[in-house]
Amino acid sequence: MTQSVLITGASAGIGRATAERLAADGYHIINIDRMPPERPLPAERYVEADLGRPDAAAHLFNALAFEHEVTVLINNVATVRPASVEEATLGDLEAVVRLNLGAALVATQAVIGPMKRRGYGRVVNISSRAALGKELRTVYSATKAGLNGMTRTWALELSPFGITVNAVAPGPIETELFKQVNPEDSPRTKAILDAIPVRRLGQPQDIAHAVASLVDARSGFITGQVLNVCGGMSIGAA
Repeated sequence: MTQSVLITGASAGIGRATAERLAADGYHIINIDRMPPERPLPAERYVEADLGRPDAAAHLFNALAFEHEVTVLINNVATVRPASVEEATLGDLEAVVRLNLGAALVATQAVIGPMKRRGYGRVVNISSRAALGKELRTVYSATKAGLNGMTRTWALELSPFGITVNAVAPGPIETELFKQVNPEDSPRTKAILDAIPVRRLGQPQDIAHAVASLVDARSGFITGQVLNVCGGMSIGAA
């Protein structure tokens, strides 16, 4: 029986690469995003939704989880809102928390029932190396650090039911979002590139590979972990 994986924000970037990889591995993809993918996959259902209002999206998540008996959830959708600590606003904080944490919470709550009934499930939260600290990322880094904490807590609560919960924390990944918030001619962007031990930007496929390994049925002894996929940046850099 084909397993269904629900991925938030899977129309572009890391989410798209993850959808493509998991589809190649035989999963049926349920993609929830504001915009449709440019090239839909054969085994993909696209559902349009604005997850910036997770309370309104809870019913949608519940319906999809029930209809498809979701066994894998990838909480990928996120927004950044870069600003210095002097410039960050409570409005920024509230908006980023709603999307980066709120959507992950309601999506996870929706799939727990089907996963418990099967006695099996995989949840992977897409965090960020920025959780360790990054300039101009006050609200973003706060939410990603929060997502790491939620990952560990959910792992403790759900492991007895055969459900593992882990996080993948990308370092600098060459996506459109990265390019938007890290201008190519910026000294900060050059500093990022110079600090990567493997001497290259990551690609979305690097993250997709890490996610695929964690959702594999043979990875049941891995839970509550945060896997940094960052080209080595988390070794010596904050």
